[in-house]
Amino acid sequence: MDPFSPRETRDFHDCVEWAGTREWSNGRVGLNGISYYAMNQWHVASLRPPHLAAICPWEGAADFYRDGAYQGGIRSTFWDNWYDMQVKTVQYGIGEAGGRDPNTGQRICGDEVLQSAELAANRTDLGADIRAHAFDDAYHRDRSAHWDAIDVPVLSCGNWGGQGLHLRGNAEGFVRAASTRKWLELHGHAHWPLFCTDYGVDLQPRFFDRYLKDERDGWEDRPAVQSQIRRVDGTFTERGEDAWPLPSTRWTRLYPTADGALAREAPAAGGTVRFLASGDGVEFSTPPLPERTEITGPLAAKLFVSSTTTDADLFLVVRVYSPSGEEVVFQGAPDPHTPVGQGWLRASPRRLDPGLSTPYRPFHPHDRAEPLEPGAVYELDIEILPTSLVIPAGYRLGLQVRGRDYDYPGPSARLSNLKNDLTGCGPFLHDDPADRPPHGGRPRPGPPAGTVT
Repeated sequence: MDPFSPRETRDFHDCVEWAGTREWSNGRVGLNGISYYAMNQWHVASLRPPHLAAICPWEGAADFYRDGAYQGGIRSTFWDNWYDMQVKTVQYGIGEAGGRDPNTGQRICGDEVLQSAELAANRTDLGADIRAHAFDDAYHRDRSAHWDAIDVPVLSCGNWGGQGLHLRGNAEGFVRAASTRKWLELHGHAHWPLFCTDYGVDLQPRFFDRYLKDERDGWEDRPAVQSQIRRVDGTFTERGEDAWPLPSTRWTRLYPTADGALAREAPAAGGTVRFLASGDGVEFSTPPLPERTEITGPLAAKLFVSSTTTDADLFLVVRVYSPSGEEVVFQGAPDPHTPVGQGWLRASPRRLDPGLSTPYRPFHPHDRAEPLEPGAVYELDIEILPTSLVIPAGYRLGLQVRGRDYDYPGPSARLSNLKNDLTGCGPFLHDDPADRPPHGGRPRPGPPAGTVT
């Protein structure tokens, strides 16, 4: 078992070609699926199987490094825990431990029972593999979309609350795929329901009827982008636009100040704010908004940072507060207390790719570390993943700059197929002690305990 590997992608290619050449096939194969089954659509479409006619990747990462393994260059332990909880537990050969099919009574994981050494030999160690590739090298690129090669029609569907894995790839895929027939759909809610119920079951067949059956059903007359605009009460209003970012966007700058404000005008004088590199950081906030304000689209932050150490990890959280001071959070994918927006960056791989970066979506090659000189000031451009929220008048908008993962101050939640409690970031935590040790001693440059200014 080697998830997302080039071998798996080649096998997928061959399956597409097998299906497209059967006597019962019209020669057009479509791919539809959520999560894992969205991610590997990007991969196989990059190989251009001749019979592949359309794909619908629903809530699926596309860039193995940036979308999930190393967000902002900081290692996520999601794949380690997912592999332990959801892959090894159903490996072929584990016998009764894998359970039985309630309909047939057969063992889910095959009739053969293998010993632990055989089971280990039949799988990779996904967490160790990722840990061994700390930068965006061939290992990650072999498990990522190749945008220039994807030319089939695409319906890319992302989740505003899927900040850890189920959002960035869908927006990037719409913008960067070579296809001239592509649509972006963005929604909220938990990970699975909209895919499986009326919303998705209505949307997906209309797309596939057009490109698998050549039915002239009006699909191509729809707007290129369908956004479910989110409101503070958790409801949504559907709106269509012609491009991403939305053409109606009024790009707006807010300036963090030394007294903790988010101001519309740049401060007349400079100032500094210090926080512990491993702590909850500092927060900047607007005054109560004088009028209803919508934020829909990508965000970015530019910070000027110095550290007492040779590196620093920055965790950015966009937060919104009601007039009574209660934070607005949402059911995400899968955390029920997901904040409005998040972004990450390790300072040492801060170098930008000028060809791929935009003011609203900085892009870092993440191909090497350039350690900080303690006390020197560095300019950092940090991607904050797209979001959508209509903020009523009287609410406040905040930007928190932290030294560790967001932690919702209210109650946590739990899912049986995940290792950790859900405390705002779901299972997408950056808590590998080898990548972020509390007192240094790391195999690559990174942020031991210290202070950031």
